[in-house]
Amino acid sequence: MGSLSGLTQQICSRDSVVEFPMTRSMYNPMMKKSCRVGFRVMASEATGSEADLSVTVNGLKMPNPFVIGSGPPGTNFTVMKKAFDEGWGAVIAKTVSLDAAKVVNVTPRYAKLRAGANGSTRGQIIGWENIELISDRPLETMLNEFKQLKQEYPDRILIASIMEEYNKAAWQELIDRVEQTGVDALEINFSCPHGMPERKMGAAVGQDCALLEEVCGWINEKATVPVWAKMTPNITDITQPARVALRTGCEGVSAINTIMSVMGINLDTLRPEPCVEGYSTPGGYSSKAVHPIALAKVMSIAQMMKSEFADRDCSLSGIGGVETGGDAAEFILLGADTVQVCTGVMMHGYGIVKKLCSELKDFMKKHNFSSIEEFKGLSLEYFTTHTDLVKRQQEAIRQRKAIRKGLASDKDWTGDGFVQESESMVSN
Repeated sequence: MGSLSGLTQQICSRDSVVEFPMTRSMYNPMMKKSCRVGFRVMASEATGSEADLSVTVNGLKMPNPFVIGSGPPGTNFTVMKKAFDEGWGAVIAKTVSLDAAKVVNVTPRYAKLRAGANGSTRGQIIGWENIELISDRPLETMLNEFKQLKQEYPDRILIASIMEEYNKAAWQELIDRVEQTGVDALEINFSCPHGMPERKMGAAVGQDCALLEEVCGWINEKATVPVWAKMTPNITDITQPARVALRTGCEGVSAINTIMSVMGINLDTLRPEPCVEGYSTPGGYSSKAVHPIALAKVMSIAQMMKSEFADRDCSLSGIGGVETGGDAAEFILLGADTVQVCTGVMMHGYGIVKKLCSELKDFMKKHNFSSIEEFKGLSLEYFTTHTDLVKRQQEAIRQRKAIRKGLASDKDWTGDGFVQESESMVSN
């Protein structure tokens, strides 16, 4: 965990103490350990033998690892307040930019995929596509609501998601204005797959490592709070942009954003969905169907981080198809510190966090884990190459044959394996 620099000012609430550093250190461009991680929220400790869901991520302590993902569930003060009241560990607001006037959304902008035939209105929802853009609300309005949220919930973690055009001055102005509201961290949207790339924003940056390195440099030169870079899955090797983001100073990465998709064609009208005045455009795919893809991407990033950034307090936030505590446990077992939920909230409401926490606690009790840290990344060691899988299976087959051969007849006894062959015929 990062350390506080300078004196601190404490504000006490009913259940926790909030420490604000009186002075904040800037990020060291020599790539030494970040000193931006200077804000801490210390929640009350768990009592008794109950599993402790609290996590500390880049110096930010959350009561649980469940985070509202950037999107409609964080689009204004009312809904973000609802999220805090329901008990979410943190909220990432919908992405903002300097000029909201350039953002024009359409309706309808969502389409669902159900586990059934094309166009079925029955069956479980397994996929969700959106062609929604970033926030279309004036930046000043969003900033005022960030301030209000931090005033009313000083002990809760609020993260601003930001995106700008390819312009250093614009990026740094946006960072400065957003940080003045008191937000606890920044998530940089390098991954929106639709609409924004047309303006050299979103995935247009996240898919170009040279461009990403330059923009991350602008951001980390200015930012004084922890920075997470949100990764696009629409790339051959997601570890490459993740590595660039961390090497240029970001404290963490989030993965994954939505997958570029065409939800389907209406076989009655022959028009694509979602249909806007008879037309559509490829959009971002989310919900349960993307969960296995997200797990693979998170696993790859976690392995890279473990290998190359073990000496830094870097974080990983898993995103994709989380609707149960088990879904979240999978991300954590693959190295995620936090788990984001966006589409799940749109489908099930903000109260789903209680179910998520309860189910995650049940999982922890089943395996006698008392904290998230105890099982974070525990499953990573069980991934290997296909070539290694073949070798492992061949060796296992040889061993099984050796055991069976030893039991066949007296002529099969050997000198070298005598003890093992004897043991193979013991019944207890």
